[in-house]
Parts: sequence; structure tokens; C-alpha cells
Amino acid sequence: MAVRRAVLAAGVAVARITQPYRVAGRRAPAPAAQLDAAWLAALAEVAKRHPARRLFVGGRSSGARVACRTAVSASATGIVCLAFPLHPPGRPEKSRADELLTGVPTLVVNGDRDAFGIPTPADHVEVVVLPGETHSLNKNPAAVGAAVVAWLTTA
Repeated sequence: MAVRRAVLAAGVAVARITQPYRVAGRRAPAPAAQLDAAWLAALAEVAKRHPARRLFVGGRSSGARVACRTAVSASATGIVCLAFPLHPPGRPEKSRADELLTGVPTLVVNGDRDAFGIPTPADHVEVVVLPGETHSLNKNPAAVGAAVVAWLTTA
């Protein structure tokens, strides 16, 4: 919500999307193919209602992974990943770093104490690491919002 507030204050329109498994009250995410299909369907509806010249997609944790996997199909201008889960806690050998390599400009905001790991900057991938933050990114929400607004205004 802090990112939403900061981005709205900067004059950018925002559409928040809740995945169907969350709407149904489940805590565990659906399989990736179902998450991605639901996301693309929601983006298509948003595009019909609010045509935009530039579309930035994003999400937090699992939602960041969905945004990366679907950004090219959605013709996104950029991706905002909050607390991108690089690997399961304690399992660095199960890296998801390849999901960030979409060719689409990407911002990753992670905490320096994130048990899911911190991605490394790469081509088209900028990483902002916030001190004292964990995977929840709830210690300094204003800093999270400021990092996203700073990136969006230069993207």
C-alpha cells in the first residue's frame, strides 16, 4: 500500500489485482500457469478499461515472479519487483534468478535481511537493497515507495 500511495502521489495510475486463490481465501498460491493466466486476464481487462501508453507491472514476492513471467506477453514497459524471492529460505541452490532476465527494464527492491535472498543486478535489472528490511519490507514503507517512484520517473 505504501508503494501505491507513493506512485499515486507522483501522478501514476495504479490498478491493484488480487489473485483468485487469495480471493478464495487460500494462503498457498495456485500453480504458476494458473497464476500467470489469471494475471494476464486481469491485465487485459484493465487495458480495455484504461488504455495506457506505458504499462508497468509488478508485485510482491510471488506476485513479483508472476509479473516477471508475464511481462513480455503483457507488453510491459517495466517491472517492479518487491521482495523478489530469489530462492526458498536456506536453499540458495534453487535460484529463481532466471525469472528476472526478461529483457524488460526491472526494478527489484529487497531488504538486506531477506531470508529468500537478494538478487544480483544484471542487464535490465536494477536492485535496491534497503537496510534493516526483511522479506516483508514493512520497517520503512516510505523508503520502499520512494525507491519505486525514483525508478519510475527515470524509466
